[in-house]
Amino acid sequence: MGSEINLLSLFLTMYTRDEASRARQEFWTTFGKYMGPIPSAEGMRINWINYHTQVKDVYFRMYADSKQASIAISIEHSDAEIRDLFFEQFLELQLMLQEQLQEEWVWNRSATGDGGRPVSRIEKIISNVSIFSKDDWPDLISFFKPRIIALDAFWESARYSFDMLK
Repeated sequence: MGSEINLLSLFLTMYTRDEASRARQEFWTTFGKYMGPIPSAEGMRINWINYHTQVKDVYFRMYADSKQASIAISIEHSDAEIRDLFFEQFLELQLMLQEQLQEEWVWNRSATGDGGRPVSRIEKIISNVSIFSKDDWPDLISFFKPRIIALDAFWESARYSFDMLK
């Protein structure tokens, strides 16, 4: 615990809030430029960073901080019963999703989102990477790229299963 506090103190002295914000923005801009030429599963131009599922309260989220990175399907409906219906629909499509991803993800029906609000999440996390270290950027890009492309390929077929829940 003491070493974590020392590392946090060191990190905070290394970056002001503005510098950290600029570093995050620089990474996501770099990632966006890297992904820009890659078309969606439909062959269209796509904003990979702000992926739109076109289903309200269902998001594909990519996140990175000073310790880890994650990519997730985040179900953020405020009504617990509706959020649960969406999660159940994803469970129905679990095999199809795993075939696209070629790996197991963590399924969490009751997670906590921004601001402490309840969400459901299906996610993959890697540790020991930092968005603030340019040396880690190749690892972060290698983590995010195949997974967001696989999520897009999955969503190309799966999204129609959610039409009745809109």
